[in-house]
Amino acid sequence: MTCELFVFTRCYAKQGLQHSMAATIQAVLGPTRQEPGCLMIEAFGSTRDERLFYIHSRWKNESAFDNHLQLPHTIRFLQAIQASIDQPMDVTRAELLP
Repeated sequence: MTCELFVFTRCYAKQGLQHSMAATIQAVLGPTRQEPGCLMIEAFGSTRDERLFYIHSRWKNESAFDNHLQLPHTIRFLQAIQASIDQPMDVTRAELLP
């Protein structure tokens, strides 16, 4: 049996690039939601720091997320986001505790 995978991504924008980062994140949500392995994906902006963003996604399994990382829209997203981030992106893969 394979477990669902939850992914938590933290992105911190360079000063003045928070609107660009928000647009880049929003652009990848639609294509990602169409992937058969994606069960859910949402993006969030911090209420206390306009430069801080989170992406929370849920996948059928780890293989589905690994496949996501190889798709053209994900590759474009990762390349585009690199110009906007002030710190390395923090990506955590997790599973539900029993």
